Amino acid sequence: MLQAIFLFILAGLAEIGGGYLVWLWLREARPLWYGIVGGLILVLYGIIPTLQKFPSFGRVYAAYGGVFIILAVLWGWGVDKKIPDSYDWLGAAICIAGVSVMLWAPRH
Repeated sequence: MLQAIFLFILAGLAEIGGGYLVWLWLREARPLWYGIVGGLILVLYGIIPTLQKFPSFGRVYAAYGGVFIILAVLWGWGVDKKIPDSYDWLGAAICIAGVSVMLWAPRH
């Protein structure tokens, strides 16, 4: 379970970090190398979920979506300095509950 959580967090940081660098390049006129590095990180993001032990692509990506939401809220708080409100935290908690059900519910 810890490996799965670690891989979800790593994938999320790669997606958000890579996307952020591309955003800075295209939206805030940063140098081209921001976009190149961001693109390479996004390729890495595409590889990381394949390391999960779960057998279903769809289930892994659906669960990852919930983790991504949490990480995006935290990124916005830490990097963009936008303090999450109670609805942000409630939505994030609902997502984590959904991820937990999808991945670890007993199945036959």
